[in-house]
Amino acid sequence: MLQGRQIQQAAIDALLGRADAGASGALVLRGEPGIGKTALLDYAADRASGQMPALRAIGIESEAELPFAGLHQLVRPALDRLGALPGPQSAALAAAFGLAQTADGPTSAGDRFLVGVGALSLLAEMAPVLCLIDDAHWLDRASVEAMLFAARRLHRDGIVMIFTSRDYPGAFPAPGITDVPVSGLDAAAAAALLADRHAALSPGQRDQLIAATRGNPLALIELSVTGVIARPNAVGAPVPVTSRVIDAFGHQIRSLSGAARVGLLLAAADDTGDLALLYRAGLDLAELQLAEEQGLVSIGGGTLEFRHPLIRAAAYHSATHNQRQAAHRALAIACTGPDQADRRAWHLSVATTAPDEHVAAELERAGARAVSRNGHAAATAAYQRAAQLSEDATAATRRLAQAAEAALDDGQHQTARELAGRAGRDAADTADTALTVRLLRVRALADVADGIMLSAYELNLAGAAAIAGSDPAQSLWMLMEAHQQIRQAPYDHDRIAATVRSLDGLPSDYGHRPLGWLIRWNAASVLGLDTTRYPPLGDTIAQVRDDAVGVGPRALMITAAAACLTGRDDAMKDIGQALVDEARARGSIGHLPSGLSQQSWADTMLGNYRDARVSAAEGRQLALDLGQAFWADWMCGTLAYIAAIEGDEHACRDYAGQVRATEQSAAAAPWAEAALIVLDLGYGRVADSLARMQAAARGPARHHPNITRMAPDLVEAAVRLGQLSQAAEAAGRFSRWASLVGQPWADALQVRCQALIASGSEAEPHYERALSLHEQDTRPFDQARTQLLYGEWLRRERRKRDARIQLLASLQTFDTLGAWPWANRARTELTATGAAAPRAAPPDLLAALTPQELQIIRLAARGLANRDIAAQLFLSPRTVAYHLYKAYPKLGISSRAELPALV
Repeated sequence: MLQGRQIQQAAIDALLGRADAGASGALVLRGEPGIGKTALLDYAADRASGQMPALRAIGIESEAELPFAGLHQLVRPALDRLGALPGPQSAALAAAFGLAQTADGPTSAGDRFLVGVGALSLLAEMAPVLCLIDDAHWLDRASVEAMLFAARRLHRDGIVMIFTSRDYPGAFPAPGITDVPVSGLDAAAAAALLADRHAALSPGQRDQLIAATRGNPLALIELSVTGVIARPNAVGAPVPVTSRVIDAFGHQIRSLSGAARVGLLLAAADDTGDLALLYRAGLDLAELQLAEEQGLVSIGGGTLEFRHPLIRAAAYHSATHNQRQAAHRALAIACTGPDQADRRAWHLSVATTAPDEHVAAELERAGARAVSRNGHAAATAAYQRAAQLSEDATAATRRLAQAAEAALDDGQHQTARELAGRAGRDAADTADTALTVRLLRVRALADVADGIMLSAYELNLAGAAAIAGSDPAQSLWMLMEAHQQIRQAPYDHDRIAATVRSLDGLPSDYGHRPLGWLIRWNAASVLGLDTTRYPPLGDTIAQVRDDAVGVGPRALMITAAAACLTGRDDAMKDIGQALVDEARARGSIGHLPSGLSQQSWADTMLGNYRDARVSAAEGRQLALDLGQAFWADWMCGTLAYIAAIEGDEHACRDYAGQVRATEQSAAAAPWAEAALIVLDLGYGRVADSLARMQAAARGPARHHPNITRMAPDLVEAAVRLGQLSQAAEAAGRFSRWASLVGQPWADALQVRCQALIASGSEAEPHYERALSLHEQDTRPFDQARTQLLYGEWLRRERRKRDARIQLLASLQTFDTLGAWPWANRARTELTATGAAAPRAAPPDLLAALTPQELQIIRLAARGLANRDIAAQLFLSPRTVAYHLYKAYPKLGISSRAELPALV
């Protein structure tokens, strides 16, 4: 019976109760060693008995460098169901566990995040199911990443995941998962525990033990049994519980024979518990009989297990350094099969203290295997240790570079920077330019991921200069990266100009390739360049996009961003869509948020708000699940802007408030600021809106595309407040940009600005011209705003009949878009003409759906089965079925067959 754990038991009971109804959930039990976390897992397993099967895994310190070791423990009983998973997910799991072999060895696991989706789908196949993961702080990073990704995407799957972890800074960070602290027992519960154990203690001894152990259950039990009474130290503070418990276990271990202690050390240095392996390493099982009788270990079913991780720690650390080395060397010799190559390499590395090229090479091969299985954290550790053991300085530098790249792929950006910096200094000493540039790129990508754009710009510019003569093609792409990064940093005219000047350092053929011209086009509006002799912008973007396909997803992403800077939102949408389609087809979850961000941003600019919201909502959640804060910021900005147009003030301010603003980056914050500007303008808070726009137009992000595109709003606000000089200045600024991008929609807004600042009857031809241009490139919100402004002007000119035509058209569009503040303004103006404003049309049925429901409904309407929809959206089929079940009543239908007529 558990004593004093009512809060934790209630949290577990609640999870299990919801699972009974088909819901899922996860929590982390955190506390010091011996506090009773494992006992709570046992409690959960007992409560779930008969209700759902329990899968268990335990983190083992010595397995922390073996990729997916923990995840394999957890899902091993379900691996016979791999065939039921979507193909990419099944392949990713099989490769991660080394189950998919070719003639050349294990196959690649593909996208590292797809393993987490595969784990979720595999668990859903077993649902309802309880997953108990003990000592999660010792899990290998690849397993942690996969398990947490699955835990954050639990929904209606009937899956419960309970983790335990030590409670110290950095131990098993699990944002988004509920933390339940487990502290020491109070005096009454501790006394009850000792009574349950029939501890032969006097009341004074009992109270002394409870005080000294701070109610730690394992310490209470072990110290009461051994007869060691923990005394407070000289100043009355409790003694460290872990050290006292380890000492108690060490006392038991030291009472064993020498051969038994060697056997325990072998078992503690091993991470498998496999008796066959331990026999080959020299284990004498007969010598461990007393250890088994004392409850230190349990032996059976071909495995040896320690009763508690602290017993393992005591067995390992009570040995001398030489004894531990000998144990690892024996285990390395015993690891004979190809499936044990990674364990052999790590045992050898621990047993080796001096440089040894043979061991370094084994570790490098282990790192390469880890990379192929997406175990990038394990690869980082293997390459680092290989570098330490390298006899040759050049080989050491190469391995450090490999470690830096693996750390970058694992999201360990600071580690990647530090390793790349060390390797870069060594590469510079050897004049290895190619390796130096490779390491500059690692540092730059780490900085981009953390939003440190100015530093990334400097690194890419330096790399581009270093290889301008030897590899001009790569140099050109690094210049484009540098240009995109300085455009996302605070305004700096000289640095933007430097990217253009750097084109002169390339061979002339390269400097005048489409990518070079696109850099010039991107810089033209900021630098005031003459573009009359530039090749056509549309052709340039198309050619760069074709080139980018062969370079990779990042090149495509940069091309999409370049299209955005030049107002080519349609090209940005097409490229974003291509990135999304490719990511879904390949299961490349890590690339999906960037594509969804580009796609949703472009859809917002094009006025496709419903599509934009669906993409941004999915992308934001994925970015948060994957720890991609940069893209989460972007999509929060998109969602804030859509909410502003719809007049949802709470959602707008909430999303805008989630966007990070840093001194090094001006990337997403202007997007959020643009949302707040539109919100204020829509609600008639014109002075507030103008003040925001004026500050933005003078601020460090004034070169940002969102701020540039705000100029027509500034003109409208300034005119309404009578600040005509401000309006004229903003109109001139936007006119220069519109003439550069040469798009009908931009020309329409520029002509509308002219109409607003024109006097008397001079305004009308500008309004008519603007509406004509809108027809060439329809963006419904912009067009409706022009009609509204024109209608207001006509009403002031007392041309009520003409005004009604424009106002009614704008009202109908605003109603259709759900832009309620703007619709109310149009309705008020229409009423002022003497016409009866029509009632707002009821929102269409699809408006009642959540973004995820709409996404699933659309795919189902195309005839995709739940399993195929789940594969595209990286959900479980059960979650897809649940969303369909919730959507049908909202749509007034009862079957899938009715969907095509609605969507």
